[in-house]
Amino acid sequence: MNIFCHIPREDWICDRIGSEYKSNSAHTIHSDRLDSNTDIIWLLAAWCWNQVPQAALSSRKVVCTIHHEVPEKFNENRLKNFLARDQFVDMYHVPCQKTHNFIRSFTKKPIKILSYWVNPEIWKFRNSIEMKKKYGISTDEFVVGSFQRDTEGFDLKSPKLEKGPDRFCDFVEKLCSNGKKVHVLLNGWRRQYVINRLKLANIRYTYIELPPIKTVSEMYSACDLYVVGSRCEGGPQSILECAISKVPIVSTDVGIASNILPNSCIIDMNNDFIPYIPTASDVDHCFNQVQNYLLPDYYKKYDELFIQVLGM
Repeated sequence: MNIFCHIPREDWICDRIGSEYKSNSAHTIHSDRLDSNTDIIWLLAAWCWNQVPQAALSSRKVVCTIHHEVPEKFNENRLKNFLARDQFVDMYHVPCQKTHNFIRSFTKKPIKILSYWVNPEIWKFRNSIEMKKKYGISTDEFVVGSFQRDTEGFDLKSPKLEKGPDRFCDFVEKLCSNGKKVHVLLNGWRRQYVINRLKLANIRYTYIELPPIKTVSEMYSACDLYVVGSRCEGGPQSILECAISKVPIVSTDVGIASNILPNSCIIDMNNDFIPYIPTASDVDHCFNQVQNYLLPDYYKKYDELFIQVLGM
C-alpha cells in the first residue's frame, strides 16, 4: 500500500510522527510527493488540508487526524473549514476519547481512536542528579519541567489558555510557597508568558528553545516533576514520554491522561488545589501502563488502520 502522509513541516510533533511512521511502517510512505500510485492520503496536520489538491482528495481514500479542537476557538469559520474538509474524509483518526466526543457532533464519518506511540530507545530513564549537573542546575533544587508552547503567536505575550500556562505557573508558585526550592526547566517555542510569570515571582528557570530530541529526553530526566496544566489536549506526548522515562508527572484530565496516570496524579485546577508530588508507586503505575504504547509493535495498529480504510 502507498500512503501520502501530508505533514506541516513545522519541525514539531506532527513532523516527528510522520517521520517515525515512514521509517517503520510495513506500508510505503511518502511525504514529499503524491502520485498515481498513492492509495491513501493521510492528513496528519488537518489545518493544512487545503495544501493538497482537491482533485487528489476526491480520487483517493483520505484519513484525517484531529489531534484536538479547542471548544472556545471552534468558531463559525473553523466549523466551515471542518465541513469543507469533511466531504473528502473517509475516516477520522483521533488520539483520545475526548477529541472523538467533540468532533462526533459535526461529522457522520467513522472515527478511529488510536493514541500515539513512544519509542523506548529515545525516551528512557537516566540518573536525575547527573542530568541536573549536565544542564547546570543545582542538585538541591526541585526541578519542574514544561516542554510545550504557552504563548499566543499574535502578540507573543497572551497565554495560550488551552495549554494552561497560567495553571502551570500557579502550581509552581504554590510549590514555592510550600517551601520547595523550585527551578523550572523549559523548552519549546513561545514560552514568553511562563518566563514573564517566573521572573515576576523570582523563580529560577532554564530555557532551551528548540533542543534536539536527545537533549529533550535528558531534560525530562533532570526533572523531579513534570506538570501538564492544559485545558485541552489530544495527547499530550509528554505523558507517554514521562511515563516511560520514570519521571513523576501530574496532569489535568485531558487527552490520554486517565489512560496512563493513576487518579492521584490527575489534578483539578479549576478550583483551589494543593500541589501533588507523585509517589514511587505512582511512577511505577505510569511505567506499567505505558508498556501498551511501545514501539515497534505499536506501528502495527496504524498499519491495520490504513488497511481498514483501503477496504472501505
